Amino acid sequence: MCDLVARTGRHQQRYEDGCRLVAGCIPFRYRGFDETCDDKVKAVEVLMINSQSGPGLLFPKGGWENDETVREAAVREAIEEAGVRGDVMGFLGCYHFKSKSHQDEFSPEGLCKAAMFAMHVKEELNSWPEQSTRQRSWLTVPEAMEQCRHPWMRDALLKGFSRWHAGISIEGNENDLTNPTESTPTR
Repeated sequence: MCDLVARTGRHQQRYEDGCRLVAGCIPFRYRGFDETCDDKVKAVEVLMINSQSGPGLLFPKGGWENDETVREAAVREAIEEAGVRGDVMGFLGCYHFKSKSHQDEFSPEGLCKAAMFAMHVKEELNSWPEQSTRQRSWLTVPEAMEQCRHPWMRDALLKGFSRWHAGISIEGNENDLTNPTESTPTR
């Protein structure tokens, strides 16, 4: 039994310019890497979860609520959906997408803007709020690109996470979450 409880409902949900604001992360770990070693080559794996509404895999994400920072929302979603805790390491950009399942009076067209972060996983929980409906899968970045359900999440992985992990600067930060014009990182 899980002591943690997933948040539900929309009464605390943030909106901006007709978009539902979303926070999420790309959880990652280093496979077969001794952190005390000087070896600079690290095999990275990312954690994905199954979709509840169809084929393909997703990164944990969900609504950013009024009583939390965007980073806190990303951490909460990682715990609720994927059952992992870790260190938020970097902002990967903002991505626009259209949700077919989350249309409401504040976002009638289902428009969403997601702030995504890299999270270095330190703990996989044995019990988490959505474990009865979610399965976790650790994948290499090429495997994740192939199995990722949504194009905007593939963009976050390729243009956000892969660039961040390679040490390529991503312009913008989580405090600059206004007006991205496409489903690529805010520039």
